[in-house]
Amino acid sequence: MNELIKALVSQLGVTDDQAAKGSGLLFKAAKERLGGDFSAIERALPDVARLIQKAPAASAGGAGGGLGGMLGGLASALGGGGASRLGSLASLAGGFASLKLSPDMIGRFVPVILDTLKSKAGPDILKLLAGALK
Repeated sequence: MNELIKALVSQLGVTDDQAAKGSGLLFKAAKERLGGDFSAIERALPDVARLIQKAPAASAGGAGGGLGGMLGGLASALGGGGASRLGSLASLAGGFASLKLSPDMIGRFVPVILDTLKSKAGPDILKLLAGALK
């Protein structure tokens, strides 16, 4: 996963620590969304477990600003099904805030992760991961 960390650092201008912990947060969110299906990703990318362990404990409270209210409004608009997805987004935003990264960096990490992993994972694994990170 050193290749992934290097790509995040060079393309996004984040530190090695932010790259490792931020990608860990995203993989952790994917694991929560995919449940048992995530084991296919872990088999293809064994270092993912190490990145997940580096992920800081995420909390929506760390997101700051009006994010909580905005997410609450979106959750209401989407009904029950969207609420858990928004809770996960709030958790990610809080985790990224704890790394001193803005919530918009979540969307910037995802394409770098997927592009970097193309050479390490097959198309089925990439499709599974991409779906979990949407």
